[in-house]
Amino acid sequence: MGWLLVVVPGVIWGASFLFIAEGLQAVAPMGVTFVRIAVGFVTLSLVPSARRPIVRADRLKTALLGILWLAFPLSMFPLAEQHVSSALAGMLNGATPLFAALVASVLARRAPSRRVAAGLAIGFAGVALIALPSLSSANAATDRVTGQTPGILMILMALVSYAFAYSLARPLQQRNGALPVIWRALAVALALTAPLGAPALASARWTGRSVASLLALGAFGTGVAYAMLATAAGRMDATRASANNFIIPVVSLLLGITIRHEHVSSVAIAGAGICLTGAWVIKPATPETAQSRTEI
Repeated sequence: MGWLLVVVPGVIWGASFLFIAEGLQAVAPMGVTFVRIAVGFVTLSLVPSARRPIVRADRLKTALLGILWLAFPLSMFPLAEQHVSSALAGMLNGATPLFAALVASVLARRAPSRRVAAGLAIGFAGVALIALPSLSSANAATDRVTGQTPGILMILMALVSYAFAYSLARPLQQRNGALPVIWRALAVALALTAPLGAPALASARWTGRSVASLLALGAFGTGVAYAMLATAAGRMDATRASANNFIIPVVSLLLGITIRHEHVSSVAIAGAGICLTGAWVIKPATPETAQSRTEI
C-alpha cells in the first residue's frame, strides 16, 4: 500500500505536463497555475477531515510549504513550458530525487544509504539519457536551445523547491495528517497566485479540451496526488517519497508520443526504462521497517 502512495502520484503528475500544455492553449501561465490550485483546493475542501485543525506551532511551516511545494514550483512549470515541450519538462522532473537526497543529507548531516544512492544514480542516468537527444537535436538544427535555457532553469529551480518541501512535509504530516496540511498549504498558494492568475482568466480562450485538462490538473494533479504524496512523505524518508519522480518521465514520454505526436529517440526510450529501474531500486521498505524509521 505504501508503494501505491508513490506510484499513483507519479502517474498523475506524469500526465500533468500534458494538461499544462493543453491549458496553455487557452490561458496564460499564471492562469494555469491559479486554476489548478483553485480546483485542487475546492476538491480537498469536499473532504471533511481536511478541515481538521493543525498544531498552532506548525501554521507558519505549513504556509512555507504552500510556497515551496505549490505556489513557486507550480508557477515555474507553465512558464517553462512556453520554452520547452511538455515531454522535456516531464523528463527533467525525474531529477527531483537527486535534489531531495542532497537536501535531506545536508539537513540530516549524513549520507544516504548505499541502496538509495544506487537508485538515485541509476535514475539520474536515465533522466540524462532521456533529455540529451532533445537538447542535442535542438542545438544541431536551430538556435532554439538558447530559447530552451530559461525553461530548463525554471524547472531546475522548481526541483530545488520541491526538494526542501519533501523534507518539510514529513514532520508536518506526521503531527497533523496529510489532508489538513495540504488543504491549508493550498489556501496559502491560492492567495499568493491570485493577484496574477485571476486577471489572466479574463482574456482566456476556453475550449472543452482545455477546461477538461485544467480540471483534471487541479482535482487530481493538485488535490489527490499532493495528499497521497504528503502521506508518503510522512511514512518514509524524503528521498524515498520522491521516487515517484522516476515514474513521471515515463508517463510524460508515453503521452508525448501518443497524444502530442512528439518524436522520441530510442536513446530516450532506453532512458525511460532506466528510470523505472531506479524507481524499483529506491522503492520504500516494508511497512514495518518504514514504521520503525518513523519512530526513530
